[in-house]
Amino acid sequence: MRDTPLILAVDDTPENLEILRMRLEAQGYEVAEAVDGEDGLTKARELKPDLILLDVMMPKLDGIEAVRLLKNDTDLRSIPVILVTAKADTKDVVQGLDAGGDDYLTKPFEHAALLARVRSLLRQKALHDKVQEQAREIAAWNAELEARVKAQVADIERMSRLRRFLSPQVAEMVTAAGDYVLESHRREVTVVFCDLRGFTSFAESSEPEEVMAVLRDYHACLGALIQKHEGTLERFVGDGLLVLFNDPLPCSDHSARAVGMALEMRDCMGALSDGWRRRGYELGFGIGIAQGYTTLGPIGYEGRTDYAAIGSVPNLASRLCDEAAPGQILISQRVYISIEEKVDVTPVGDLTLKGFHRPVGAYDVRHWRDGATRPGQDPARALTGSAGSKAR
Repeated sequence: MRDTPLILAVDDTPENLEILRMRLEAQGYEVAEAVDGEDGLTKARELKPDLILLDVMMPKLDGIEAVRLLKNDTDLRSIPVILVTAKADTKDVVQGLDAGGDDYLTKPFEHAALLARVRSLLRQKALHDKVQEQAREIAAWNAELEARVKAQVADIERMSRLRRFLSPQVAEMVTAAGDYVLESHRREVTVVFCDLRGFTSFAESSEPEEVMAVLRDYHACLGALIQKHEGTLERFVGDGLLVLFNDPLPCSDHSARAVGMALEMRDCMGALSDGWRRRGYELGFGIGIAQGYTTLGPIGYEGRTDYAAIGSVPNLASRLCDEAAPGQILISQRVYISIEEKVDVTPVGDLTLKGFHRPVGAYDVRHWRDGATRPGQDPARALTGSAGSKAR
């Protein structure tokens, strides 16, 4: 929008142009001139003036046809046009207004009448320009808002996918960092595998509704603890759950986190098992924990992918879980070395496990040692804390 309005005067008589220019410039307006209708159209397209004073009677292209062409041009139709005619006959005025003219003056015109019409139409043009500018701003804001909403929807969809196997805190961090953190890689992790003892026979002898009720309570109990300890739920199949620590985002105390979660799981499942036992369900709960290097990344196909750990470590955790008695948490030698100063354990000796050529040393975790700092706990509080979870 210009600071000084630009007025285009179109007339084939130089004297008339001179009079218009002098009168308008005396009022502070900027004036451009055109000598006929064709020249007026060319100057209008080039300068985009704020107002056009257009003579009706001109060679080549008269004012009525010129205003019709102006109003048919989408880039020029908003420019107000004052038709200037020397005829007293109202026919020119009617034709000019029908063609799109906004006002008219009859020669010889009065100076006051000219300026009044100019001011009136310039106010209308300024208002139109302001409305158009606001419309453009609103369109830009809408476009920005639409882009933001689209990005937010994409983030929500990605977050929903991530929440299937990550805690909310980790899912948010992965969303912020980008999906590249989920690309295939190799890392040392601690793997927790747990399931229910006696679930197969229970499922075969119980109604489906009873089985579903048990699984809902079971998953609700363990799921809350997985999120609390920021574990990565790699998968769950029926009563079996596999949880990763130290991936996709690293943590320095991943073995301690895994064991801490397992101890709380045992406590939670102990309360659940008591309730199930009163209903006649003989269900126990066992956990196996292993540590080591494995390959991690997405597996699946277009439209359906999971995040998986591939290697011997998940298998070892699963086999240790198979060997665990109800209420037992069996850990591998490597896990024990990582946390031996924090927990009390009972050695169970070397186990012969399916898929492993050599016997595997294992330990039964009993509870946290007095004064041991637990994952996420202030070390000062550990000195005054209780002994922690006891073996059931």
